[in-house]
Amino acid sequence: MNRRPPQWVLDTGLFYCALIWGSTFFIVKDIVSAVDPLALVGYRFLLSALALAPWALTRRRPGNLLREGMVLGSLLLLLYATQTAGLLHTTASNSAFITGTFIFFIPLFLLIFLGQKPTIGQWTAVSLAGGGLWLLTGGISGFNRGDALTVFAAMAYAGHLLATDRYVRGQDDTVLLAFHQFWFCGAASLVLCGATGASFAVPSAASWGWIFFLAIFPNLSAFFIQIAAQRHTSPIKVGLIFSLEPVFAALFAWTLGGEEFSSRRASGGGLIIGGMILGELSKLTLRGGRKKEVLPL
Repeated sequence: MNRRPPQWVLDTGLFYCALIWGSTFFIVKDIVSAVDPLALVGYRFLLSALALAPWALTRRRPGNLLREGMVLGSLLLLLYATQTAGLLHTTASNSAFITGTFIFFIPLFLLIFLGQKPTIGQWTAVSLAGGGLWLLTGGISGFNRGDALTVFAAMAYAGHLLATDRYVRGQDDTVLLAFHQFWFCGAASLVLCGATGASFAVPSAASWGWIFFLAIFPNLSAFFIQIAAQRHTSPIKVGLIFSLEPVFAALFAWTLGGEEFSSRRASGGGLIIGGMILGELSKLTLRGGRKKEVLPL
């Protein structure tokens, strides 16, 4: 019963992931004007965990993968808390492009923690991203608090991907792993919200509607589509399609989000996307391609 879906179905699913993730930036930008960032992250991920609970809690050993889930949940908390708080001070398009630089922290972390030296292609990709980030933010004078927080989010994103890559090898129970990281991220976020004296209030039904949207679509549906599609799609295609996420985010921000279009920032975003694509290409080797290795996205 494990028939391979048609390739156009898989590709459409990957485009959906990039599109739905890109749509969240201007939505969150709007919500955080009324809801505290920690409360927003907490509600979003607890609702995702609640949606998974009927499947996760019926597992033979529902406590399995708890430690791994807590590690991943901690990284998710750092990622989403800094990204969401950053949107209070920067634009949705800036946040999306800067978050996209996560791909350049991966070779850096591999060098620092595992001693794996980046390739020339990866260093070139980092240079392109650095130039794009300079144009995007206006250099040192234009680099604000929100941009800085989003850089930390990109670092957490890279750490989460590397940790996920380690934990899912030989592990089929992705539902349970997702459940544990979702509930831990949500619970820890609400604990921090209370500890800092922030408000738990959600002032309107519309805000709750968007929180449910964030919990169900970007968190749940895109996650499972990504996993399913990557089993049958070449790594280069997955990487290139996912590189469109910041493009979709900027388009949403400049249209539905009402942000002013800037050719300078668009050029900076283009350089970052070019660096992202080059970064993906630099990961591929002929030997890896023959083994059908999947990129840690």
